[in-house]
Amino acid sequence: MKVVLAEDSVLLREGLARLLEEDGHQVVAAVGDATEIVPAVTKTRPDVLVADVRMPPGHADDGLQAAVAVKRACPDVAVLVLSNYVEATYARELLADSQGGVGYLLKDRIEDLSALSDALRQLVAGGTVVDPQVIAQLLTRRSARSALTKLSPREHEVLALMAEGRTNAAIASELHLSAGGVEKHISAIFAKLNLPASATDHRRVLAVLAFLGESHS
Repeated sequence: MKVVLAEDSVLLREGLARLLEEDGHQVVAAVGDATEIVPAVTKTRPDVLVADVRMPPGHADDGLQAAVAVKRACPDVAVLVLSNYVEATYARELLADSQGGVGYLLKDRIEDLSALSDALRQLVAGGTVVDPQVIAQLLTRRSARSALTKLSPREHEVLALMAEGRTNAAIASELHLSAGGVEKHISAIFAKLNLPASATDHRRVLAVLAFLGESHS
């Protein structure tokens, strides 16, 4: 797949570009400033943008904001943002358009090339990928007021794996369930979170967004 890479550390940018190319991907642009992200994506029309959250010129969440802008302007481009820290707000902001094809991973995770490649494939296919450490943190901060308290413990497990970007088949394997059992749990999750079928909304993303939003309930 074609990748635009945005990372202000030259060493990390070049190292990541080399890893991606060794894995068969084409890095069509590599930039070090958040202001260069949208023009690079517009010019090259990649399959996916991989961007650091904190980048020049502001060294705050400039990379994230540029990634959000890319997703709004080019919804067909998948977006993966990288961070040094667990911060659920970043994942929620990126997921806010509810259309899929977005992910949030800690930089430690990209040391595993297979995990990075799997994440990119899921994102390009329209899925969502949220770092397992974010999921684990949210599970320990569950709010008693959250609508998610309607879910059974097993449904919470299924939703947490959905948030990590797992497919139904992968969830079935992880939890030792049948494919039909996973589908029933997901249907129950949608019903309990009041997410009816819709031609315009991505229910799987909306369910994950509800999960990520619970820490601020």
